[in-house]
Amino acid sequence: MTPILTRFATAAIAALAAFACMSPDMAKAADPTGIWLTEDGRARVRTEHCGSDGRHLCGYVVWLQKPEGEDGKPRTDRYHPDARRQARTILGHQMLLGLKPNSEGRFEGKIYNGDNGKAYDVTVWSETPTELSVKGCMLAVFCGSQVWTRVSDVPPGQLQAATDAPGGPRADPEWAAKPAPGTGPKGRTPDGQKTAPR
Repeated sequence: MTPILTRFATAAIAALAAFACMSPDMAKAADPTGIWLTEDGRARVRTEHCGSDGRHLCGYVVWLQKPEGEDGKPRTDRYHPDARRQARTILGHQMLLGLKPNSEGRFEGKIYNGDNGKAYDVTVWSETPTELSVKGCMLAVFCGSQVWTRVSDVPPGQLQAATDAPGGPRADPEWAAKPAPGTGPKGRTPDGQKTAPR
């Protein structure tokens, strides 16, 4: 065996051994779900799988360093292009808009910025269990990246309940969980009749 082939074989064996010895934490490094502190420390975002097939990635603002404006009232989504959403609070709104997985195992789509009411192209991925990489682009030319840090503590004011449950963040209508078949909103059938209690 030539020296080059010997080195290649040695490297391949070492790589296989390293893969076999990966810790459970390393195996989960690609999982982008969890609660993340943004790089500037101003918000926490909870990411979770969403969509009818559970393959998309959605993210919700569950904590804000400053949830109130200068008037002492909760900050609202006043710049949203849809006037019907301008009265909703920034705390609890959906930020990652159903990102789709790509061929590299990353998630791509739109990120919504409640500070200016605009959505930008974004790619999200995780290479370690404690960090989430977020790359946003405007017009596919002006791009910037952040690293968000996984957090497990619960500071005062953080929303903890499930998405769309009382005390939890709210999904945009297009990403909200659908009612069970045969029922409409709030346990009613499509014709408005109440369903029988279970």
